[in-house]
Amino acid sequence: MKKRIQFGKEKKQIDYDLIRTVGIWAFKIILVCLLALVIVFYFGRQVKNSGDSMRPAVLDGDIVLVNRMIYDASKPKRSDIIVFKPNGNENARSYIKRIIGLPGETVQIKDGEIYIDGEKLEEKYETTAIEDAGTASEEITLDGDEYFVLGDNRRNSEDSRMADIGHVKRSEIEGKAWFVLSTKGNFGFI
Repeated sequence: MKKRIQFGKEKKQIDYDLIRTVGIWAFKIILVCLLALVIVFYFGRQVKNSGDSMRPAVLDGDIVLVNRMIYDASKPKRSDIIVFKPNGNENARSYIKRIIGLPGETVQIKDGEIYIDGEKLEEKYETTAIEDAGTASEEITLDGDEYFVLGDNRRNSEDSRMADIGHVKRSEIEGKAWFVLSTKGNFGFI
């Protein structure tokens, strides 16, 4: 629909349909950009894995995408692979480990086996044998906001068994690792 508006002696023709179409397109473009920003911020944070502590799930040099929103809606679960900063140190590199012990549980490693509240933990993912129980050689009771984490490559992992890493507090968890980007063939969902 074209309307004519007269300004003094000049006549100008304004195409309101064109203005409406351009406005709709501009709105859609802004909406898509905002949606992309939210998706990248919450689901696309990239963390580069350093070392073989999570082999075979995550290899040295793999880029892991982190879901930063999932633990706002639910609690971390046993066997989740998480990304965290040890002891809340923002200057430290991010660690990638698997949750073994949950808040309030008692964890102990004896004879190469993991015990949660006195029951042997059956793991359904590939790991190596535990040769060093570290601080978990004695029973450890986790506080209401602490998690006990281990790498899948138990022979070569800095994790909750070591005093310098220790228990991971909920506030130190950045999110859940959900996708691996790799040129080494380890590409896909975790």
